[in-house]
Amino acid sequence: MNTTRFACRILAAGIVATVAACGQSAEPTTRKVSMHTASTPPSETLSPLFESTLPNVKGKTFTSAIVDFPPAARAAPHRHGKAFVYAYVLDGSVTSKLAGEPVRTYHQGQNWFERPGAHHVLTANTSRTKPAKLLVVFISHTGDKLKIDDPPK
Repeated sequence: MNTTRFACRILAAGIVATVAACGQSAEPTTRKVSMHTASTPPSETLSPLFESTLPNVKGKTFTSAIVDFPPAARAAPHRHGKAFVYAYVLDGSVTSKLAGEPVRTYHQGQNWFERPGAHHVLTANTSRTKPAKLLVVFISHTGDKLKIDDPPK
């Protein structure tokens, strides 16, 4: 667990340093990307905040986004390809489960990370009356898709 906390602290410091280094030159992205397909009911919405290739890590891109979960919303099972993913709960509570790991509930101010290739089998807002919101950071291969839904069964 200490390794996980240490890794998350390093990533958080990297996020702060990256945003500070980008300063005024970065223009925020305002488009919203629905995180569902036509065959599933609406669930979470991803709003990209910032995307930049990492100048000191060839072939890698840093992307940050806000993910909004309406009350009782649930994401479809998915993967994030070969991206390293860090999630921080800005508001509300979210239940999350990665394949092979127990279900965990994260509250405002808590965080987790997903290793490249992890299968995210559950992400859900725990409240039926209040929204939840995440800050999500991806470190990915430049040009890779950030979310790949499981194929329908």
